[in-house]
Amino acid sequence: MSSLPSFLHHRWAAAVLAELDRTRGSRFVTLTNRLGISHESLRRTLTSLVDDGLVARNPGYGHPLRPEYVLTARGARVAPVCGDLLADLRELGVEETGLKKWSLPVVLALGGPESCRFSALLGELPELTPRALALTLKDLATAGLVDRAVTDGYPPASAYSLTRAGARLLPVLRRLESALEEPPPRPYPLPLARTG
Repeated sequence: MSSLPSFLHHRWAAAVLAELDRTRGSRFVTLTNRLGISHESLRRTLTSLVDDGLVARNPGYGHPLRPEYVLTARGARVAPVCGDLLADLRELGVEETGLKKWSLPVVLALGGPESCRFSALLGELPELTPRALALTLKDLATAGLVDRAVTDGYPPASAYSLTRAGARLLPVLRRLESALEEPPPRPYPLPLARTG
């Protein structure tokens, strides 16, 4: 099982899953060409997706028409949501910013009804460093997904909230988070052999 931040650690994870879903499996070279990704980035992404149980090497690979990589049952649940997420990011024109490692986890953390202060966001995402959060918030504000407001108190503090465009991503992010948290299907137990 992987969390949203660990899944999005690889910028290409969602795109690879969506492409494998669209094509019902693919070869390494085809993925490289279709996605415009380097060999090394794709290798790291596929290794992570295999380790997370979302993608598997096709056991029947070897025939010229068979794909090299296919979705697992768990990957087949996550991949359509990745396609929807990519479509939403493209429609908003924020695909490059949205697919950075911490952008979408921060959007999801800001999804509550009230604005959040910097320290509250750090508490929501303990793996995130203050520097990475500051850079992510700056990128998200530039992309029009997050608003920053300075409070009137003393000392003044910044409070962050989602814009209308940022809030538009929440339903698909919640679906993706839910699909990633869903445990892999358990295999059925084999029937016991009768003796005597």
